[in-house]
Amino acid sequence: MRGRRVLGCSSYHMIRPVCRSWERLRFLPQHISQAYSRAVELRHLRYFVAVAEMENVSRAATQKLHVAQPSLSRQIRDLEDEMGVQLLERTAKSVRLTDAGRAFLDEARAILKHADEAVLKARAVASAEPSELHVGHSTPFTEILPKILRAFQREMPNVHVKLHNWSYEAILDGVRDGRLQLALTARPPKASSLRDVRYEELFHERVCLAVALNHPFAGRRSVPLTDAVCEPFIGLTREGYPVYYDYLSAIFAPVKQKPRVVEEHDSYSGVLSAVEAGTGVAIGVDVFGYSFGNRVKLLHLTPEPKPIAFSIAARKEKLSLAAEKFWQCAREAASPSVK
Repeated sequence: MRGRRVLGCSSYHMIRPVCRSWERLRFLPQHISQAYSRAVELRHLRYFVAVAEMENVSRAATQKLHVAQPSLSRQIRDLEDEMGVQLLERTAKSVRLTDAGRAFLDEARAILKHADEAVLKARAVASAEPSELHVGHSTPFTEILPKILRAFQREMPNVHVKLHNWSYEAILDGVRDGRLQLALTARPPKASSLRDVRYEELFHERVCLAVALNHPFAGRRSVPLTDAVCEPFIGLTREGYPVYYDYLSAIFAPVKQKPRVVEEHDSYSGVLSAVEAGTGVAIGVDVFGYSFGNRVKLLHLTPEPKPIAFSIAARKEKLSLAAEKFWQCAREAASPSVK
């Protein structure tokens, strides 16, 4: 990475302030630590660690470092010549660490780690990194939100995340006016809503029907749209959640009949409480089972409506380091490979 090379140095005096583990080098054989203090650069360490981990100069050059093999070989020889010891034993197809090489590898990794940390700290200071990150979120993120927060806290322990469980419209307004740096919410059904917002889809959820545990439908595994539309519906408030009604219309478009909403609430917690009480049924998504599964029954609809996409969003501008890291943690938490 180009940004890392600026830390490259030609003498011990340039490396020492960056590396808190320098004192540990005194435990290396004396001929290694003395040679290391003269003219070893961070570039040499990166090359050496890459070759040691790949156990092959050619693969390290092409797959990890993206440099020419002859140049990489020459840099490793220069390192060994400067230190006065052989770090690698070479065969026709691979390389192997010598005892001196193994002793040196751990310290080289530690120095590079501290150098990378120094770069991140310097960038955070230079960009006036905020100590708080305001994130709007909706109920379907309840399951993966703890995973995102745990990962983010490990990466950015000094940045505090403040969560705001607002309606879709309030979240989008908060992103646009700067009150929120990020949003975890449903992707809007209308493309025009994306004109000034950067979105990335994280996962899709199957649309389902929520009914009370003693509802006549509760014994079924699925319900036809033609049956569901005849039931009284509990919905979100039209003033706070107009997009909800866009989804509702799209879901029941195949049956040419609109559901009859008899009661409205300003949160899904209120909606599901009314469903639990037997006031009516409601449209939800599979992930509601994580929060409400012991209170209501979630049934599949047939024909199955198009899944709803849930996304992370921000204004179309350069994100802060903390916001970028949170975005990355959200992407990884939503990955199917993460359990």
